Amino acid sequence: MSESIALLTIFVLAAFVGVEVISKVSSTLHTPLMSGANAIHGVILVGAIIVTGAAESAIVVVVGLIAVVLATVNMVGGFVVTDRMLEMFKGPGARQKELRK
Repeated sequence: MSESIALLTIFVLAAFVGVEVISKVSSTLHTPLMSGANAIHGVILVGAIIVTGAAESAIVVVVGLIAVVLATVNMVGGFVVTDRMLEMFKGPGARQKELRK
C-alpha cells in the first residue's frame, strides 16, 4: 500500500511540474521544443513496452497497453507537427520539385 501511495505521489507531482513547464513556454517556441521532445516520447514508449511486458496482473497489462497506445500517438503526432513546421520553411520552388517526384 505504501508503494502505491509513493507512486501516485510521484505521478501527481510530475503532472504538476509538466503543466507548469508547458504553460511557461511561449507559442513561438512550442513547435521547435516539440520536435526535440520526440526523443523523450520514444523513451516513454520503450518504458511503457518494458513495463507492460513484465506485468504480472491483468490490470497492469491493460494500463500498460493504454500507455503504449497513448505514447505512440503522442510520438507520431510530434513528428507530423515537426514535418509540417519544416515544410513552412521551404521555398516555393522546392515544393514544386517534390510534387513532380
